[in-house]
Amino acid sequence: MRIARAAVRPAGVRMASPRSGVRMVAPTRALRLVAAAVFAATALGLGQVGVPSPARAATPDLTLVTATTYQVLPDEGRVAVTVRITATNRLRDTATRRFYFDEGYLAVLPGTSNFRLSAATGSPSVSVRSRKASGVILRLQFGSRLASGKSMDLTLTFDLLDPGGAPERPVRISPSLVAFRAWASASAATPGSSVEVRLPAGYTVVLGGGPLVGPATDVAGWQVFTSGPLDAPLTFVVDISAARPGGYVDSRRSVTVGDRTMAIILRAWPDDPAWRVRVGDLVLRGLPVLAEAIGAPWPFEEPLTIAETFVRSTGGYAGIFDPVKVLVQVGYTASPGVILHEAAHGWFNGGLVADRWIAEAFASYYAEQAAATLGVTIDSPELANVPVEAALPLNAWGPTGEAAAVADEYGYAASLALAREIAALVGDGALRDTWRAAAAGEPAYQPASPSMDVGRARESGAAPPDWRALLDLLEARADPEAAAALDGLWRRWVIRPEDAGLLAARADARRAYAAAVEAAAPWALPRSIRDAMRAWQFDAALRLIDDAEAVLRQRAVIAEVAAASGLTPPDALRPAFEGDVGLAAAAAEAAVELASIGQIRAAQAARIANPGLVDRLGLIGVDPEARLAAARAAFEDGDQDAALAEAGAALAAWRAVPEVARGRIISGTLLVVVVLILAWLVARRGRAQRVSRIGGA
Repeated sequence: MRIARAAVRPAGVRMASPRSGVRMVAPTRALRLVAAAVFAATALGLGQVGVPSPARAATPDLTLVTATTYQVLPDEGRVAVTVRITATNRLRDTATRRFYFDEGYLAVLPGTSNFRLSAATGSPSVSVRSRKASGVILRLQFGSRLASGKSMDLTLTFDLLDPGGAPERPVRISPSLVAFRAWASASAATPGSSVEVRLPAGYTVVLGGGPLVGPATDVAGWQVFTSGPLDAPLTFVVDISAARPGGYVDSRRSVTVGDRTMAIILRAWPDDPAWRVRVGDLVLRGLPVLAEAIGAPWPFEEPLTIAETFVRSTGGYAGIFDPVKVLVQVGYTASPGVILHEAAHGWFNGGLVADRWIAEAFASYYAEQAAATLGVTIDSPELANVPVEAALPLNAWGPTGEAAAVADEYGYAASLALAREIAALVGDGALRDTWRAAAAGEPAYQPASPSMDVGRARESGAAPPDWRALLDLLEARADPEAAAALDGLWRRWVIRPEDAGLLAARADARRAYAAAVEAAAPWALPRSIRDAMRAWQFDAALRLIDDAEAVLRQRAVIAEVAAASGLTPPDALRPAFEGDVGLAAAAAEAAVELASIGQIRAAQAARIANPGLVDRLGLIGVDPEARLAAARAAFEDGDQDAALAEAGAALAAWRAVPEVARGRIISGTLLVVVVLILAWLVARRGRAQRVSRIGGA
């Protein structure tokens, strides 16, 4: 009688790439029983076939050891598979019984066809016992009896065909791209089978699972990968992916994005026109929608090139944007979500934002927004699909190509979740204003505010915002309640433990800054304070705010004492305070203005309002009133050196009036006395001369 035993080999697990674009096939290591050959035993004599002894039970009665060769024929759209089978009857005849097999079963890859079985003798044949998504079970009829203790060599051939259809199909065999899965086949618990994969020269090959060793190049130039004898063939599975670089076909199209028309170059494999149509149409529809949603202008003058690719150079992601080359590499299986995500990277790259998580967060967010507008269904990365233990602060997410796969999985999902929360909190209008400011290089803490002068020039020259500057920009554009809540989002999603102190210091510095802005109005605080706040150098900012407040107190004193003296303060202190020369210069200007006022007030206090005769005598030749007027004018004109000099001269003149008058009175009196004495002497001499003349006569 014949007894049949068979088991079906289940398919492997399909795994999505970190960008939810390329569908990568990963090998499963679960033990799979693949079609143990089913033996047919015929007993000669009385009785039934006995139960195998325990010592023999580990090895099947009929063993199949295979050497499977997968030869890739891209130009024919198929893989030609050759399975060299050694079938061995492990049973032993007895004196009363003979055992033989004349058929067996073997599992091969799903999607295979064109089965043929041959042998050196006999007329073997093959038929399909069952065909499922997990594999094909073949019935191998040996064409002759395999006696006990004997072996038989069979050759099974079949094809693995590219079925066409969806770009993410697991089997793709074309001149540009090869992707398929290879198995080892054998009976259960039978070591020794092997696998060989042969690809034409010129392909870049990526292997998953296996393992396979190679490539070695044979005399015909084929790349050959081999497994060697396998201890557990039924656990062996390898994913083969290979691409032939170059040979692109370019097509040029144009689209209006914002207020400009931009050129797009679609660079596709020559045997994949469907990719060019699918990707090109979505990009042309998506870019204008993205531009409107983001609000910032398209940043490049050069054409945007979108190139079909197998996998990117690092990480195996479904797409990558290179802002230097203005080049998007999009995987051949890239989903609509990946395509829109990479198109959004035209804005969200290192030219607009500094941190990876910001770029990925909002590229994903705006891909979702564009998809909703276009009526396109996309799969976005979701935290529900990420292991809890993968969580990390977004500031700890490593660079592209360096972060672990599980970190990338979390980073994409968490950054998108954060972007959604930010948008819900501040609104899409505030986001658009933020991106416009970032594109223009405008930092937060601008000098203009409702209480300040209208029309003040916007400061620019800022680098692309990192996590700190983005928080500042968003808070500047959100309403107060939303702005306060952003801090909590940053604490929950973004910061590492060592960053927490910065947020606490920031809160203190922002309160001091807001108070100083209000106190300074309508003046602006000096840029040095704003720059310190932008750089999150909060200790320096607080020191500068203290210095500014000291100058503002001097400003108040100047205004008060100037008004009391009937003076109008000059404009010199404001540019000194707001300018780049530093607060020390402003403090010095305030001090000299106060000194000038003090000197003018002192001169005014010494002024003789109604000079009498004596005062008029002291004022002869001087005009302190004019000097005081000159001092006041010089003060209001901002010439404090002249103000001090003129006020000092007026003060000195008025203070000197009594002394000068006394000196002049004394001098005048002495002069009169001298004149009188001289007159007396002259008169006396004249009399003496007259007497002498009389006596001589």
